[in-house]
Amino acid sequence: MQTTDTVLMIEPIAFGFNEETAKNNYFQVEQKGFDIQFKALTEFKAFVEKLRSKGINVITIKDTLDPHTPDSIFPNNWVSFHNDGKVVLYPMFASNRRVERREDIIETIKEQGFDVEEIDDWSLSEIQGHYLEGTGSMIFDHDNKIAYGSVSLRLDENLFRKFCEKYGFTPVVFHSFQTVGSERLPIYHTNVMMCVADKFVVICLDCIDDETERAHVAETIKNSGKEIIEISEDQMQQFAGNMLQVQNNEGEKFLVMSETAYKSLRKEQVSAIEKYCEIIYSDLNTIEVNGGGSARCMLAEVFLPKK
Repeated sequence: MQTTDTVLMIEPIAFGFNEETAKNNYFQVEQKGFDIQFKALTEFKAFVEKLRSKGINVITIKDTLDPHTPDSIFPNNWVSFHNDGKVVLYPMFASNRRVERREDIIETIKEQGFDVEEIDDWSLSEIQGHYLEGTGSMIFDHDNKIAYGSVSLRLDENLFRKFCEKYGFTPVVFHSFQTVGSERLPIYHTNVMMCVADKFVVICLDCIDDETERAHVAETIKNSGKEIIEISEDQMQQFAGNMLQVQNNEGEKFLVMSETAYKSLRKEQVSAIEKYCEIIYSDLNTIEVNGGGSARCMLAEVFLPKK
């Protein structure tokens, strides 16, 4: 199943600009002021309420002050929850993000009635400097068992291929770039330039500079039976690729994104999406600017079986 009706979200307690991640996350801009945490928390709570109002199950867990984890609002990078009862822990690029991996969070998920059969911990790869940042770096087409991965410091190609082999996914490896000043630099996470839904894919093909790789990605999507909804690089810079399709308790599907992403879309793109599902969008500006991530990054899907 491509979509879940349950997501994990981490409530921020000391959100802010992370200098470690900003080394290769070119979306981040540091805003000054003491109200960044307050604004981020306000955006977080409004976002949670919008999701819940549509019947989507949201499990919220508060961050902790110690250790300080400015990016904990983005849990999908360190953990994924699978329908066979496995919980996967991932190796993280930034050392101050590695402490986001909390056993008590997994215990809370279990207390919510979900069955955890095994914890598969890949985090030791950090010691060798190899990283694979969860569903930030990998985009899963669950129904077709395809995994898309854009190579960067946050996605080690060998690790990606090993993960795909173990979990039965066909890897689609490519390289994507964004313009930063006068340079073309690697996009830090695949999920800012593409989103795979049940019947369509939102993607910035213009970010894939190599023509052969671009053609292969497009052909793979078409062969999987999904419609390609293209976005421009400018729209990608406004987080129009950072979306996630979810469903509610009744099976109704929704595409979740930020207000920034929604406002960047053209009418025909909105119509193309709404052929398949309703759009939910929320103001996440403070989180996007300082954290360099958006709506999809804030949602860790829970596919675990119920007890």
